[in-house]
Amino acid sequence: MSDTIERESMEYDVVIVGAGPAGLSAAIRLKQLDPDRSVVVLEKGSEVGAHILSGAVLDPSGLNALIPDWKEKGAPLNVPVTSDSFYLLGPEGRARVPNFAMPPLMNNHGNYVVSMGNVCRWMAEQAEELGVEIFPGMACSELVYDDSGAVKGVVAGEFGKAADGSRGDGYEPGMELHGKYVMLGEGVRGSLSKQVIEKFDLAADADVQKYGLGMKEIWEIDPAKHQPGKVVHTMGWPLGSNAGGGSFIYHLDNNQVYVGFVVHLNYKNPYVFPYMEFQRFKHHPMVAELLEGGKRVAYGARAITEGGWQSLPKTAFPGGTLLGCAAGMVNVPRIKGNHNAMLSGKAAAEAAHAAIEAGRASDTLDDYNAEVRQGPIGKDLKRVRNVKPLWSNYGLMASLTVGGASMWMNNLVGWSPFTAKHGKSDAESTQLATLHEPIDYPKPDGKLSFDRLTNVAFAATNHEESQPAHLTLKDPMVPVQVDYRQYAGPSQRYCPAGVYEFVGEEPDVKFVINFQNCVHCKTCDIKDPAQNIVWTVPQGGDGPNYPNM
Repeated sequence: MSDTIERESMEYDVVIVGAGPAGLSAAIRLKQLDPDRSVVVLEKGSEVGAHILSGAVLDPSGLNALIPDWKEKGAPLNVPVTSDSFYLLGPEGRARVPNFAMPPLMNNHGNYVVSMGNVCRWMAEQAEELGVEIFPGMACSELVYDDSGAVKGVVAGEFGKAADGSRGDGYEPGMELHGKYVMLGEGVRGSLSKQVIEKFDLAADADVQKYGLGMKEIWEIDPAKHQPGKVVHTMGWPLGSNAGGGSFIYHLDNNQVYVGFVVHLNYKNPYVFPYMEFQRFKHHPMVAELLEGGKRVAYGARAITEGGWQSLPKTAFPGGTLLGCAAGMVNVPRIKGNHNAMLSGKAAAEAAHAAIEAGRASDTLDDYNAEVRQGPIGKDLKRVRNVKPLWSNYGLMASLTVGGASMWMNNLVGWSPFTAKHGKSDAESTQLATLHEPIDYPKPDGKLSFDRLTNVAFAATNHEESQPAHLTLKDPMVPVQVDYRQYAGPSQRYCPAGVYEFVGEEPDVKFVINFQNCVHCKTCDIKDPAQNIVWTVPQGGDGPNYPNM
């Protein structure tokens, strides 16, 4: 068989990768500006929303700007925030941080507890009513470049490769979808976004990007304990000095609560087990009392971009743009990024529309990059820019005091005198195992806490086993020689889905990748000390199928 793959192509004005809040906002805005504009959205999940996982308390500012009459159109924002509290936890007790001590930007009143998966499903309906073509189950595996080196499209819908990478009997080569502009809204650490950031050196003037691992369960609880709109955030126990992070508990409707836990991935000790920290958290008296008698109905995990203002790469490149979390637009103290994702999609659409109207194509949309930095997204990120680096470098109390003072100064006078640096990448932060002691984690009780594989079943993840593993190794010798022997195998702990394991005894230890378990969080691509694991897309439709996340 010839190595040359012949593919059909389709031409659009704009090609959008990812049906998340950023990509769908871009598609909607393009059609609002010109109903005749040809726009396609490609989504790797089996349906829109299948791969969407977020807290989420939604700041509606992005939706207000995009679809001002969203209430009349039936947007699933049904649970307004009714109370907002923040606690520092100890092993048994808690201390509430008074709301008046928090800068006004931290106030959640006026926001909504939502399922972002359901919000995206609704946004997809709005987009399709405007004439946007949306194709779920279409993973974008490659970028296509024109003769000048600009991005001109993507390859989507390649199916049927055998486990060794050869073309199986039912192989389908996929199609090339070309656009005057290509917008990448893949979310955190997207495989195509990584390529364009490197190819066009988009992060040359940015600080290192930082990440967290967010894990989330949906619980149905005793109706007597349920308070729709109640929002609770915590810091402190059980992480202590092992890692930064915290939790969220959001009461939505139907007697359900979102219980989530975020671990910053810059932790030093390779024995830290983020998933087990989450499970241990649920045994705190405050949380256990809420959950006892209830049942967990869903589980999922994803990485979160946490670098903020100073880590933003350039968001426009020849032929396209980075949207939302593909660039990193999460406001870490607020634990919010969906509003900025929507605003980025809207801004990118407006820049692309103006360029196409002027007869341009495949150039760099500098107006979009400027709007990200100078408009509401940049203002939102810039005023909280010191919280995360202070936390990473000096600990929680420095973040609360100095970082809090910086937020207050930005809130009161719109300025603070410094911008802290993040320092090392999360991979580089991991230290050798000989510098640390193993951590003894309590065994899950099967009532409040659960083992990983049991919980992964509640993510409804599935991958066709005959395809090549979408988690690839640059060097197959590194996992045992470096990851296991020098760092005690942190991959078997930092993965929230149990994808990685080391089997056998020395000197015959083997590294096993159970890619079928993967929930597409991309933590491995971020935290692997040797940066030897590369996350790529599996065939379209594979992965988690989140119903209400």
